[in-house]
Amino acid sequence: MPALITYQTPVLKDWVDYNGHLRDAFYLLIFSYATDAFMDRIGLDSDNRSASGNSLFTLECHLNYLHEVKLGTEVEVRTQVIGHDRKRLHLYHSLHLKGFDEPLAANEQMLLHVDLAGPRSAPFGEVALERLATIVAEQSDLPKPEYVGRVIALPA
Repeated sequence: MPALITYQTPVLKDWVDYNGHLRDAFYLLIFSYATDAFMDRIGLDSDNRSASGNSLFTLECHLNYLHEVKLGTEVEVRTQVIGHDRKRLHLYHSLHLKGFDEPLAANEQMLLHVDLAGPRSAPFGEVALERLATIVAEQSDLPKPEYVGRVIALPA
């Protein structure tokens, strides 16, 4: 199974800068919408969040800008589960021209399942764990994404 397509959108006028390029903050907005869609897919939709009092919080994210993206471009986000445990989820999103394989940007996220009453970390529910396990099994043949695990540093 290929990575899941979790979000599709045209690049909107309010999202571009004076050069006609997608502003850096809007790359993250697009990836955030993809994370929301992924949450829905694993059973953490708004109804479930209200009923359970649980949600996901972002602990860390890395964003790689690989190619410029211009006004009106039709883009899609593809999502791959890198790993998960009882409370955490490691996701990789890549931004693409709709229907093309070369990534325009890459986003790696570490998310924490949280009991909002605390807030404090909490184990995923059975439904979410089962859906995550299914997605991981379906994506088992995908290679490790090129931009996973990168570190920002100046050369020594």
